[in-house]
Amino acid sequence: MPRLLVLLCLLSALASAGERPLELVTLQYPPYQYQDGTEVSGVAVDIVREAFRRMGRPVHVSIYPWGRSLAMAESGQADAIFTLYKTPEREARLDYSRQVLMPQEVSLFVLRDSPIRFDGRLSQLAGYRFGVVRAVSYGAIFDAAARQGGIRIAETAASGEQNMEKLLARRFDILISNRLGARDIIRRQHAEALVRELKPPVEQIPSYIAFARKSELAGMRDRFDAALETMKRDGSYGRLVSPAAP
Repeated sequence: MPRLLVLLCLLSALASAGERPLELVTLQYPPYQYQDGTEVSGVAVDIVREAFRRMGRPVHVSIYPWGRSLAMAESGQADAIFTLYKTPEREARLDYSRQVLMPQEVSLFVLRDSPIRFDGRLSQLAGYRFGVVRAVSYGAIFDAAARQGGIRIAETAASGEQNMEKLLARRFDILISNRLGARDIIRRQHAEALVRELKPPVEQIPSYIAFARKSELAGMRDRFDAALETMKRDGSYGRLVSPAAP
């Protein structure tokens, strides 16, 4: 019996090794995910890779502009996308994990010498110009305010780095971003003395991995959820997340 178990394990490992890697896409968004030379790294990447490792499924992670990544996942050109906020439009096209991949916080940033203050109501900022990244959702509160015209989007950038450069060039008044992502960009651009964060945050938002709706991926979401839940129970998730904690 022990020999049979060993044989079965070896056969399972060989089967997994023969499977094509799942193609996962994301965006440049330190500290969650980022390209450093040829390597894709980051806390969210580490979590995703560990979950799939436990599933015995190889993966390949690529970074593209967010709009392209989203289009690839929705069309089935990619197998999954992360770290993704939920919107009704996206849920209609993608199979979201039930387990939260990464909790995130969306905040506003202005130049250090700006007189702008914020008490949590976006309506008080209606007279200011906002900068955003193309195809990025900033949560239900901000997205609804932008859609209904309650705030004015003056600039749309291709990346968070470009958006920060536009703020520094005074192309708009207020930058909205994932809090940790913006802080990482500020640090890398040596802009700590030039930019400040408005308090309180706009919204605390969970982000997920979402799978393309393809027949060959049937059951993949549930398997990923089970692996991620196990990681949260055994403490490995917390150990991976802790370096990115504010």
